[in-house]
Amino acid sequence: MDATVWRFGLAAFITLLVVVDPPGVVPIFVGLTKSETPARRRKILLRAVVIAFGVALFFLLAGRAVLTYLGVTVQAFSISGGVLLFLTALPMLFGTRGGLQAPELEERECVGQEISVFPLAIPLLSGPGAIATILLLTSQTGGDVRKLFAAVAAIAAVFIVSFVALYLGSKLSPQWVKAAYILRLG
Repeated sequence: MDATVWRFGLAAFITLLVVVDPPGVVPIFVGLTKSETPARRRKILLRAVVIAFGVALFFLLAGRAVLTYLGVTVQAFSISGGVLLFLTALPMLFGTRGGLQAPELEERECVGQEISVFPLAIPLLSGPGAIATILLLTSQTGGDVRKLFAAVAAIAAVFIVSFVALYLGSKLSPQWVKAAYILRLG
């Protein structure tokens, strides 16, 4: 591989790693799965990372065409994603559990209450920022298949790092997780 492709792949990896922010998702993941068994927590984590990777891969390969077909610009997509994140976080500011957040034990089997899909995979791991970044990477490949493969490798590496960070982060004591969450908000 030539140096330009390596540079592109490394830049894509670093950019996506900063946007996805696995250490920043750790406190949220731990908070959402605190009542789960370790086996169930691993299952939720694996499912969330696989779904987030699938969403990212979809937007890398077909995202621009889908948005163009729907008449949605990348900027409008980013704004609406930010509004979605805000509406998800608003109940947290007031110390209440919103309807889309972690279900109680008796609610777990209800339709639409799978936290590995929402909010973990989408929008925390593969949110509007990550999708907008991936759409930008798509345009930077310029049709070069080698750069496209480098982008796929960068996305895969980011989600592997995310899995490891969230898995190890869930092993931390609750005091460390709470401190990290407070530092992230501050």
